[in-house]
Amino acid sequence: MGAGELEPGALLPPMRELATSLGVNPNTVAAAYRTLRERGVIETAGRRGSRVRSRPTRTARGSLRVDAPPGVRDVGEGNPDPALLPPLRDALAAAALGDERRPGLYGQAPVDEEFARLARAALDEDGVPDGPVAVTSGSLDAIERVLAAHLRPGDAVAVEDPGWGSLLDLVPSLGLRPVPVGVDDDGPLPADVKRALAAGARALIVTDRAQNPTGAVIGEHRAQQLRAVLTRFPDTLLIEDDHGHAIVDQPLHPLAGTTRSWAFVRSTAKAYGPDLRVALLTGDPVTVDRVTGRQQLGPGWVSRLLQRAVVQLWTSGAVDPLAVARSYGERRDALVRALAERGVEAHGRSGMNVWVPVLDETGAVTRLLRSGWAVAPGARYRLDSPPAVRVTVSQLSAADIVPIADALADAAGPAPARSYG
Repeated sequence: MGAGELEPGALLPPMRELATSLGVNPNTVAAAYRTLRERGVIETAGRRGSRVRSRPTRTARGSLRVDAPPGVRDVGEGNPDPALLPPLRDALAAAALGDERRPGLYGQAPVDEEFARLARAALDEDGVPDGPVAVTSGSLDAIERVLAAHLRPGDAVAVEDPGWGSLLDLVPSLGLRPVPVGVDDDGPLPADVKRALAAGARALIVTDRAQNPTGAVIGEHRAQQLRAVLTRFPDTLLIEDDHGHAIVDQPLHPLAGTTRSWAFVRSTAKAYGPDLRVALLTGDPVTVDRVTGRQQLGPGWVSRLLQRAVVQLWTSGAVDPLAVARSYGERRDALVRALAERGVEAHGRSGMNVWVPVLDETGAVTRLLRSGWAVAPGARYRLDSPPAVRVTVSQLSAADIVPIADALADAAGPAPARSYG
């Protein structure tokens, strides 16, 4: 393998067979296979045997972006509206003043006490089960740490399809196998989740609200269906991503606590600023303890200065979640309505994105560029689901709705035979 003579995906001989051919003890081969698996060189799939892993992906989906040339509006990057983000000067100044009174030093608790108190109170209000609070550098950092705390290379992970492109890159980069789960406007399809878990997926990652890229929301009925499925697979590692907190007005219906191992992640990026790089994590005690223990051997902690700045933002009323949700909702709903009037299917129940199925993804992106709009190709977010494009509404004004709807209607072509779910 080190010489490259075995290609990615090549099947390795059974351990006893290899031990016989080499004239060594089977335990020696078993130890060698275990070392290779732990180092991510091979992956084992039960009776299907062991195979050489593919090379880790890095930013394959991130490279599937369309750069907006001069004169073209970029509605594909997924950034929040800067006008809806709070100014950070006062919050950072207050955090710095607090640091002068009590400098942040080695040996202090990794989570600011007030941050943990406010975070836990908000989680309690939303019905998230009790659990310790940790802080990570964004949602993706939290999800990576939780996956690494429980899974090994070769394990299967059920993921939303279409789903968050960075997550779809992260899973294989960890040596894990993504298993697509279909999504409709109410979130992951229960039948697909059941099928994935029954086939051996050890983890399930879901987005509660503002699902990227479709805007799906898990409502009460869908949550009941998903809980019923998860109850049958109590050993599943459940990870919930609530990155849409404070930018959506739909209630949360958490699944957490249905399985033995679970994690719930809530980022500050969309409502308070992507560059804060602060997300809170809660979960069962074993999961959070594993994450924080490993974190201490790496970065140690997320800056308590940033945590205290977030506390200032939470307590100062710098963001009105209902007003933010209303602003995004008005733009999103207006675009979906305009597309419906033009006979174009579109999805976007929450958040800042609209998902538009198309017949020819490359052709649609190209035609939209010629019309003055750079959108995100659906390939960044898809595994097996049909072609589409994603439009981020955060930079749109009321005057933009008709022009972009006309351009999308021209680019989408006739209605696709099947929707994204």
